[in-house]
Amino acid sequence: MPQLQRLAITAPQICDRQIDLTREQQHYLNRVLRLQAGDRFIAMDGRGHWWLAVLEAQETGLFASIAEEIAVNRELPVEVTLMAALPKGNGFDEVVRQATELGVASIVPVTSDRTLLKPSAQKVDRWRRIAAEAAEQSERQFVPTILEPVSFDIAVKDCGQKNRFICVARGDNRHLWDCLIGSFDPPFVGAVSPYPPPAGGELSIVIAVGPEGGWTDGEVKRAIEFDFEPVSLGSRILRAVTAPIVALSLVGAAFEKC
Repeated sequence: MPQLQRLAITAPQICDRQIDLTREQQHYLNRVLRLQAGDRFIAMDGRGHWWLAVLEAQETGLFASIAEEIAVNRELPVEVTLMAALPKGNGFDEVVRQATELGVASIVPVTSDRTLLKPSAQKVDRWRRIAAEAAEQSERQFVPTILEPVSFDIAVKDCGQKNRFICVARGDNRHLWDCLIGSFDPPFVGAVSPYPPPAGGELSIVIAVGPEGGWTDGEVKRAIEFDFEPVSLGSRILRAVTAPIVALSLVGAAFEKC
C-alpha cells in the first residue's frame, strides 16, 4: 500500500461505514494535506483499529467512507506506563510527544516535591492532542492515555502494575536494562504479544522518572515502600526531558522483536 496520510478519529464518528468528519478534520484533510474527493487516507481510532478511508464530498461538507479495515501491529509487546514528574516550562510537551513515538501505553503526570509547574485543564487537553498527533506521525495503533496530574504519593500508592521501577540519578542501583532482562523469563523478552496485555499482568511495567534535580530521598523511600525498585539509567546525569526517552528506549530494545 502506498504511503497514506493518517487521521485520528473517535469511535462515535463512525456510523454505517461512514466517518463524520469534524470541521477541523475537514480543514486539515482538504486545506492542509490538500486531499480532494476520491483521495484515500488512513483513519485510526487510537484503540487499535485502522481503516482505509475515501474522502467524499456532499453539499454540507466533506465526509469519509470506509473501504476496508487494515491489520497492523506497531505496538510494543509490553504495556508501559510512564510516571513522569512535571518539568518546568513546556518540557512535558516533548515528553508526551517522544514517549508516544516510543510506544508508551499511558502517561501519569506527577507533581513532586521539586515540581514547579502547576498544570491546568488546558495543559492536559494540550498533552492529549500532542499524543494523538504523535500517534498519527509514528503510525501507532493506539493513542496513549494521558491521565490527570496527581501527587507523587498518590501515584505510587495507586500503582497497579506488577513490575515497578523508579529512576534515580545517583546511588549504587542496578541499571534498568539489567532489570528488564533479568525480571522477565522467556517467552516474554523479545516476544510478540497482543496489545494491550491484561492490567497488572506479567507484561505490564511502570517507570517513574523525576523532575529537575531528581526525586528527593523521601520520595525514593516512599516508592520503595510500595515495591518500586530504584534503578539507574547510566553514569551520566540526564535532563528531566531526556530520562524518559532513555528509559523507554531501553524497554523497546529489551522487548521489541526485530
